[in-house]
Amino acid sequence: MAVLTVTKDNFMKEVLKSEEIVLIDFWASWCTPCKMLSPVVDEVAEESGIKVCKVNIDEQPELASAFDIASIPTLIVVKNSEVVNTSVGVIPKEKILELINI
Repeated sequence: MAVLTVTKDNFMKEVLKSEEIVLIDFWASWCTPCKMLSPVVDEVAEESGIKVCKVNIDEQPELASAFDIASIPTLIVVKNSEVVNTSVGVIPKEKILELINI
């Protein structure tokens, strides 16, 4: 499945109203750990069929604030409009898969 860029304009449709589990990757272009995690998240999107959304915290500060993002990269799993899992920092693909297999 393709990775979607999420903004405050499409967040409701793509995340909160999604009928499937959504993995959100909060990141920034200046963040080296984010650059390390990004290809792993992309791989998970391709292989798992899970809906993956990316939020650039510099471009979408309202969304970062809404999720109390204090450190990046942060991965958040949303199911039925509820946060069901969270991870901060770089983690291996196996751990990401564990996060989304709820």
